[in-house]
Amino acid sequence: MDKRSKRVLWIFGIALLGIVITELVRPKPIDWRASYTSADKIPFGGFVLFEEAPSLFKNAEIEKIVKDPYEFLTDSTYAQNSAYIFINDEIFFDERQTDEILKYVENGNTVFIASRSIGYILRDSLGIESTANYNILEEEIRPQFFSPSLKQDSLPAFKKGVFKASFNEIDTLKTTALGYYKNSESVLGDLNYVKINFGKGQFLLHNLPEAFSNYYLLEGNEQYAANVFSYIDADKIYWDEYLKSGRKVVTSPMRFVLDQAPLTWAYYVLIGGLLIFVLFKGKREQRIVEVIEPLENTSVEFTKTIGDLYFQHKDYSNIIAKKITYFLETLRSKYYVNTNEITEDFIKKLALKSGNTLEKTQKLMHLIKHLKEKSVHSEADLLELNKQIEAFRL
Repeated sequence: MDKRSKRVLWIFGIALLGIVITELVRPKPIDWRASYTSADKIPFGGFVLFEEAPSLFKNAEIEKIVKDPYEFLTDSTYAQNSAYIFINDEIFFDERQTDEILKYVENGNTVFIASRSIGYILRDSLGIESTANYNILEEEIRPQFFSPSLKQDSLPAFKKGVFKASFNEIDTLKTTALGYYKNSESVLGDLNYVKINFGKGQFLLHNLPEAFSNYYLLEGNEQYAANVFSYIDADKIYWDEYLKSGRKVVTSPMRFVLDQAPLTWAYYVLIGGLLIFVLFKGKREQRIVEVIEPLENTSVEFTKTIGDLYFQHKDYSNIIAKKITYFLETLRSKYYVNTNEITEDFIKKLALKSGNTLEKTQKLMHLIKHLKEKSVHSEADLLELNKQIEAFRL
């Protein structure tokens, strides 16, 4: 790598490092999204409320529910004289959830819902209507209670991140108004907190979920939240963590596997096993050895080239002479015989040493003797000589 390339890489690396450091030290922007989960510490999370819940319900046991309400109420044996608490910016109960919630309340339990909307199915079942204004508030809204015993020294104020919702139609035979919005002229405003008797139990519906968020609880409005929950008298509190805007949902194709404990452990074991295999296999694997091709022996090719050259010029005599010379040299070096004179005695010794028949040996030797004495040779002579030499076993 040349100096210029190294310089460019250094500049790129320093710039990348600067970006990373800047991102790490830069103040994290405030997340104003609605969450209401018990683990979220963002302004509209529910961490503070859940941490203070034991002091609000001193004589009750609190259980966090991470299941769908329908699944929990049908598969679990819930406690009597219990309360199910739902807090979120928007909640929609489907038909199956609504049926189970109605049965739960009808058996003598309490359902508390703090949300701007509860869905038309539950709303129709309870005979109420509500409206929500999603325009930015021009002035603060100040909720208060009808009960004189719950009045505060100063009314809480809500504006930032708040949308005003209220009940505009209720069933007066079953519904009790508990709270309302009071405007600056001290005129009775809209209802925002009601109690609806249903069977042996009751629904407590509240239209200002922001009052239970981290932001407003830390802004001095904790007494208002405590007054709202004072209407709940239960031995067991079920705290919903499923119908939350901030609930983390796995959307990958692995969702089913990760939702099943045995499959999840099997998946983790498989991943761990593969990592261990890669680590140990990588250490034991020998480095790739470069293949070095041996030097090519071109003697045979050279000989063929020379032979073709002689053959193209039809110099048969020269080729026959060289072939006889090479053949006799092979006999001398292998069988240690004198090839200067081709006699009958020489032919017999060669036949015995080479393992060829006397007839074959005589035929080849007589041909060689004849060709050596001949001055002009033809292509047929060369082919015959080559044929017999090839057939002779050395």
